[in-house]
Amino acid sequence: MARLIPDDWKNVAATGAAERERETLALLEAMLPASYTVYHGVHWTRLNRSFSVFGEADFAIVSPAGRVLLVEQKAGFLRETPKGLVKVYLQTERNVSVELARTLETMHRRFTAAFGTGTYGIEGLLYCPDYIVKDTAIAGLAPERIVDAPRRERLVSVILDALPADEPRLPCAPKIHHYLADELSLTPDASALVGQAGTLVTRLSGGLATWARRLQFEPFRLRVIGTAGSGKTQLAVQVMRDAAASGKRALYVCFNRPLADHIVRVAPEGAKVANYHQLCDWIARDVGRAPDFQSADVFARLEAVFAQAPIGEHWRFDVLIVDEGQDFQEPWVEALARLVRPGGAWWWLEDPLQNLYMREPVALPGWTVLTETTNYRSPRDVLDYVRDKVGDAAPRAAGLGSGSPFDGSQIVLTSYEDSTPSAVVEATKRAITQALALGFRKQDIAVLSYRGREGSVFTALDQLGPHRLKSFTGKYDLFGSPEYRDGDVLLESIYRFKGQSAPCVILTEVDFDALDERAARKLFVGATRATMKLIVVASQRASASLAVPQ
Repeated sequence: MARLIPDDWKNVAATGAAERERETLALLEAMLPASYTVYHGVHWTRLNRSFSVFGEADFAIVSPAGRVLLVEQKAGFLRETPKGLVKVYLQTERNVSVELARTLETMHRRFTAAFGTGTYGIEGLLYCPDYIVKDTAIAGLAPERIVDAPRRERLVSVILDALPADEPRLPCAPKIHHYLADELSLTPDASALVGQAGTLVTRLSGGLATWARRLQFEPFRLRVIGTAGSGKTQLAVQVMRDAAASGKRALYVCFNRPLADHIVRVAPEGAKVANYHQLCDWIARDVGRAPDFQSADVFARLEAVFAQAPIGEHWRFDVLIVDEGQDFQEPWVEALARLVRPGGAWWWLEDPLQNLYMREPVALPGWTVLTETTNYRSPRDVLDYVRDKVGDAAPRAAGLGSGSPFDGSQIVLTSYEDSTPSAVVEATKRAITQALALGFRKQDIAVLSYRGREGSVFTALDQLGPHRLKSFTGKYDLFGSPEYRDGDVLLESIYRFKGQSAPCVILTEVDFDALDERAARKLFVGATRATMKLIVVASQRASASLAVPQ
């Protein structure tokens, strides 16, 4: 029985192409000898086409000798054209031979850089379990490296012929395994869609959550300026875990209530988690000043009470973490400072590009500043799109780098008539239908309004076509907890969804006269919530500035 990495793939729900790849993975596990290792990306297969850390290849099989075979699986119908063998995805065609050749070239380049020229062995194999390849010459591989429908029962024997078990072991064999295992280093993602904290995603080695915690200085005051998807929220959770492990008290404070509600689910036992106004509420109640949440100025009153309230020892912490710091106001800093014990550590996490309220950054004189510009969450083509569209209006975006293993997610842009509210509703319904057709489950989808709750045509809706919407009603219960409608498709505003993410994001009601800095920041926030697929529903006038490069 072969060794599979990752080894918990059987617990991952899959449909469509993912299910077919799971079948192949089960076959490889059962039929290949124990001396073979199969690295795979089944965790990330969510569309009718595959998302793989190995480019177009779905599996990387390593022989006992350390030689590598990249296997690209194409289930379903293919077309043989004068330009080569192609796979059709909705309205687009992908040239199978060109993309597999590109994957092999990329892996050769990366292996050469890592191990040296001529020190390794790597080949490709095309597996088409449902199609008969009539003209093998157009597939771009030798006939013996193509396993189509008539030969599918021979898949394992073809692999063993390509990777003999009795070859001399390559000197780089151990390094090959370390290299591929690093590519598949998995960890729970704290910023995943609410209720999906167990979703597995890739965190590349040396990420923010790992190395930032190694810094040491006194007093510990660290301002982390990190872009979306750089791992700020994961860092916050790890810092809380470190505190819990050493018997210290930790407090996490963010701006958005939905993010605080999510962090509560993944924070270690004993850590205190709240958004800023929740914290104000708790302290106000502690000093006998229970707020009236029906009052129009309740939040301003809470801020004032907190700023003036005496702070008892039970409200002092060894570690204070502020997340979404770009949304905090200057007076809040002094109020929070009273909660940090002498010698305590204070982390301040922020992203200026997510400053949707256009507030001036708070002053933190004397603090150490750490900057992280790598986005590990968004597919590479989504980040390229964001850089291209918002880089002029928001120059910080131009310097962002991608650390994601995903590419080719095929951003979708659809438009609606500017003056017709019903048009955006219909366009958004079609976007949900398209997302479902691509294999996403309803719980994988987040519909995000670019306009915010107050200006959105969706705010009063509890149903969108056949889909029940899970959305904030705008009301709070007597304890200050937000009330939500029951539903199976999440509807939120980009303001409330900051700090979170979803496999498929439908960014709707995108409308602006000009792509100025505020409009650019809103586009940045909405687009970078997507971990696998981005669908933009925009007005016709906005669409002119948002065209997707072909």
